[in-house]
Amino acid sequence: MKRRIKMTCRSFAAVLLIVLIAGVVSGTEPFHFVQITDTHFGVRDHEERTKGIVDMINRLPMDIAFVVHTGDIMTDNIQRKDILQTGVNILKKLKPPLYFLPGNHDILVTDCAATKKTYMRNFGQLNHTYEYNGVVFIFLYTEPLAVEFKDKFEEPLKILESELKRAGGKPVVVFHHTPSVDDFYNNKMHAGWDADIRVRWEKLLNSANVKAVIAGHFHRDEFHWIGDVPMYVSSSVAGFWGRQASFRIYEYNDGKLSYRTQYLIPSAKKKESR
Repeated sequence: MKRRIKMTCRSFAAVLLIVLIAGVVSGTEPFHFVQITDTHFGVRDHEERTKGIVDMINRLPMDIAFVVHTGDIMTDNIQRKDILQTGVNILKKLKPPLYFLPGNHDILVTDCAATKKTYMRNFGQLNHTYEYNGVVFIFLYTEPLAVEFKDKFEEPLKILESELKRAGGKPVVVFHHTPSVDDFYNNKMHAGWDADIRVRWEKLLNSANVKAVIAGHFHRDEFHWIGDVPMYVSSSVAGFWGRQASFRIYEYNDGKLSYRTQYLIPSAKKKESR
């Protein structure tokens, strides 16, 4: 009788261990990451705004797996060494790991080769993939899909297809800069990506276990669907159009993504409460 109970306990322990290991491998533990976008260094007070955002992120009470900057780090001035270095030095102060991808004001249509080289020297590869807690994060440079470049860049759709295959069915989150959807401002709709490119983009995203697409560029908070894939568009750190500097805290939990938008509060108003 005692032996039977002992074997049962061992069996239970083995099953429990398998369950725990499976939970870790499948990435079931919730975690947080942060998005900042459109810092536009070199104009207005954007350096000071970014310093404030960096300080807020560093003081967050939850563990942050990483921070992603979804483009337009600079403002058509990436070749200005003084402005570039100032921006780099500010962002270096972030405590969590920091990942970048380029925006339309970082690598320029009018000077592709030189600005691409400067970007890569200071911020890394144009496209890269990172896995955390069983979730695959794809950082994708899609500006060639949004505008016409003279130089031949890597084909973003081919890179996306390859990375989705490599993910092997794992949950995926895709980051890029300019959303594929139409842009609504000045009370008028403005065309987004070309229709045929959008069709291919949507087909690829919906062919895999993509949980979300996260973008910037619009300087507004927006939400859209790309087929069955949700797309989250974050507002900016930059203050164009009277924007208040902001960033987002995302929580990934059991295959679902939620977020909280946080705002930089001017010093004079920090003591205000609701």
